Amino acid sequence: MPKDTSIKSVLIIGSGPIIIGQACEFDYAGSQAALSLKDEGITVSIINSNPATIMTDKVIADHVYLLPLNCESIEHILSERQIDAVLPTMGGQTALNLCIEASERGIWEKYGVRVVGVDVAAIEKTENREAFRQLMVDIGVGVATSKIANSFLEGKEAAQLIGFPLVIRPSYTLGGTGGGFVHKKQDFDAALSRGLQASPTHEVLVEKAVLGWKEFELELLRDSRDNVIIICSIENFDPMGIHTGDSITVAPAMTLSDRCYQEMRNQAIKMMRAIGNFAGGCNVQFSVNPANEEIIAIEINPRVSRSSALASKATGYPIAKIAAKLAIGYNLDELQNQITQTTSAYFEPTLDYVIVKIPRWNFDKFKGANKELGLQMKSVGEVMGIGRSFIEALQKACQSLEIGRAGLGADGRQSRNLDEIMHSLEHPSWDRLFHVYDALSLGVPIESVRKVTHIDRWFLNQIQEIVTMETELRRYSVNNIPPDFLMTLKQKGFSDVQIAWVLGANTTEDQVYNRRKELGINRVYKMVDTCAAEFQAQTPYYYSTYEGENESISSDKKKIIVLGSGPNRIGQGIEFDYSCVHGLLAAKETGFEAIMINCNPETVSTDFNMADKLYFEPVFWEHVREIIELEKPEGVIVQLGGQTALKMAEKLNEHGIKIIGTSYNDMDIAEDRGRFSDLLKELEIPYPKYGVAESAEEAIEVAHQVGYPVLVRPSYVLGGQGMSIVINDEDLERAVVNLLKNLPGNRVLIDHFLDRAAEAESDSICDGEDVHIIGMMEHIEPAGIHSGDSYAVLPPFDLSDSVISQMDEYSKKLARALNVRGLLNIQFAIKNDKVYVIEANPRASRTVPFIAKAYDVPYINIAAKIMLGTHKLSDFTIERKLKGYAIKEPVFSFSKFPEVSKELGPEMKSTGEAIRFIPDLQDPYFRHLYKEKSMYLSK
Repeated sequence: MPKDTSIKSVLIIGSGPIIIGQACEFDYAGSQAALSLKDEGITVSIINSNPATIMTDKVIADHVYLLPLNCESIEHILSERQIDAVLPTMGGQTALNLCIEASERGIWEKYGVRVVGVDVAAIEKTENREAFRQLMVDIGVGVATSKIANSFLEGKEAAQLIGFPLVIRPSYTLGGTGGGFVHKKQDFDAALSRGLQASPTHEVLVEKAVLGWKEFELELLRDSRDNVIIICSIENFDPMGIHTGDSITVAPAMTLSDRCYQEMRNQAIKMMRAIGNFAGGCNVQFSVNPANEEIIAIEINPRVSRSSALASKATGYPIAKIAAKLAIGYNLDELQNQITQTTSAYFEPTLDYVIVKIPRWNFDKFKGANKELGLQMKSVGEVMGIGRSFIEALQKACQSLEIGRAGLGADGRQSRNLDEIMHSLEHPSWDRLFHVYDALSLGVPIESVRKVTHIDRWFLNQIQEIVTMETELRRYSVNNIPPDFLMTLKQKGFSDVQIAWVLGANTTEDQVYNRRKELGINRVYKMVDTCAAEFQAQTPYYYSTYEGENESISSDKKKIIVLGSGPNRIGQGIEFDYSCVHGLLAAKETGFEAIMINCNPETVSTDFNMADKLYFEPVFWEHVREIIELEKPEGVIVQLGGQTALKMAEKLNEHGIKIIGTSYNDMDIAEDRGRFSDLLKELEIPYPKYGVAESAEEAIEVAHQVGYPVLVRPSYVLGGQGMSIVINDEDLERAVVNLLKNLPGNRVLIDHFLDRAAEAESDSICDGEDVHIIGMMEHIEPAGIHSGDSYAVLPPFDLSDSVISQMDEYSKKLARALNVRGLLNIQFAIKNDKVYVIEANPRASRTVPFIAKAYDVPYINIAAKIMLGTHKLSDFTIERKLKGYAIKEPVFSFSKFPEVSKELGPEMKSTGEAIRFIPDLQDPYFRHLYKEKSMYLSK
């Protein structure tokens, strides 16, 4: 059936602020769906309260509603705009729940809006645990023994019947919220109570635990003719017992027998057909008993899932884009394969490579958190590595994580404490993968590791191979390493840093690099083409390896490389990806070939349609360097990718590679506290008294000079990492010892903390001559709470004209003194009407996307064109369109860590943000915030 021509306008429901369990993969899905529908001439409206994402930008949709995700907002949109259909499958659990609520309240019916992409009955069948269990029994699909409970009494009866260990799964929740394993009877009451409270319908499924079984996912698409295709099989490296969002995952599945895979396919298709007659995407999770390959269904999600973004990037098949077209009536055989552009979309992708996803955690931000992984998701982001083998992809994923690792092991960060390692294997946390390597390198037998972890032996054999190769490498020096062996190491994903570390004798990364260049061992680039090179691909989406011919041919166009921001984490979230996307668009608009380097599968910057060329590679020096050597760009943009990209600036500068926009030296002045304070003194700009220390003794001396309370922090960090406010020598000593232990070789900055000061910030664009203030924001909370965790108001609501004029003057003075070409963010503290500069960052900040949305001005696009040198500020007419005020609301994920204190301080803890518009300062919501402004301030 061709397109349904009665659908002329569609509303897409977004997923709201980033929280643990529901991150930017849904913004990627929503953005893809919106662009896909616009291609069909359909008017697209989006509702989403998240200002940090590209999804809520005018380049994505025709109409953007930055409103709270509730039925009142839906009614507001429907009353002012003709909407024919709503697509709720792109916004995670939030969108599905809102769709159900609007349906129950009769809103869709009242305004004549059709629900497309799923039907409400299907959501009900999959989210209601008892309905799902019964349906599986009816169609002959295996499920674990289980019983539903709506009360404490029913839950206890179910546990008595099923026995321990068991699982508690609340209905209608996302990211495993409220769920968990219960091993012992005495822990059951607390777990049951948590589950019943977490479910909006106060319903849980008490289920027999299948600990140690293997876990798999399938991504499906179905059209209105009931054609079903499997896009991708995904295998969890970790066995059942760890939420799939916290599991290392591999595609395609590595250890499935063909018989078991075919059976799983058949069951998945049967399940999708049983839940309802709708066209769209589906994600199905299965568990397999490794002893006899018995299969049981865990759950089915009738929407684009967390894994859909991963499967799209893993295969090159744009699931959300195709699902959106299926939702408006197309059939699979009527659509084109987006990568080859000559074959049909009615096909199942073939992979001639392996991808590995590793989650990224931020336990360091949640002091006292239970770090053991289980059914409730705790990771904040993820990375993906692509290689010709599992080992190569695994090492590349480890290099992408930005936790100071150069790969899996062989980098001086290994643990030699066997007791600690064995405990970690039994109680999985963020570092279990590294401890598996450590155990094998200490000689622990593979079978012993398998028994404790239940990780499939095939994966353990692969990691053992890395250990064996490392032992072999120790026999050589950089000059006598056999070329064949060096080639094998590179094919297995070993970085030059790892090889140098194992060779020892002060061997450097550059020596290894130069040696392999002498031997002609060069990285080549292969295309992700959905069809294992059977047909020619038109979309330039590449990964690197050491095998065969290079498929990435450098053009003779002028090129710009944009460095991405790597994995999402607290302090560096989706707002930096928003900036990167605008950087790519600006480069294309000004006639450059735009090249993206990034390793985050959740984001829009790694959509193969955004850049002229996408390299899905770690933002890791060795990988970046070789892409630059191949492409020979005019320069590299580091201002948009947060600290990830900025950390590359020094290396780029050392190697004579041009940095687009503000120079490395000027960026370094802002980062180096000593040089920056000298500049402030010269410009006669006030700043808090400070000192620098390299030991606890020096720190105490400095604190006595500047006066308590003091703010303690390391140099060169983002998101306030490691910052604290201390009020005495004892606390200071503890803070400094901890910092220097975790960041060896770093210096500690000690600033006098301006107690009870107000805090504000400015963002500006400078073209080397003129400066334009993008916006000034005043924080509702006092100084001491990280700016990312503060409620902030645009424009300022309580600052005097004198203060605003000082902020304006200092912003312009600093922009010119730092020779800024592009963006500059400055943090201010205000006490007794005197303005102090706390810090300046000559890069895209967390707040620029917010201001751009609030004022409806494409500021990043303007800044990128100025960085590129193609435009001056005078080329743009900037008109702000804000009526009243916009409030930036931080959003926290403390519910995932019930044992953690909710106190706020100078280290950032929020995972996302929302925007709220108010007409004036009498607004009751604002008054409430203002009243509570100091409540959570802590050290």
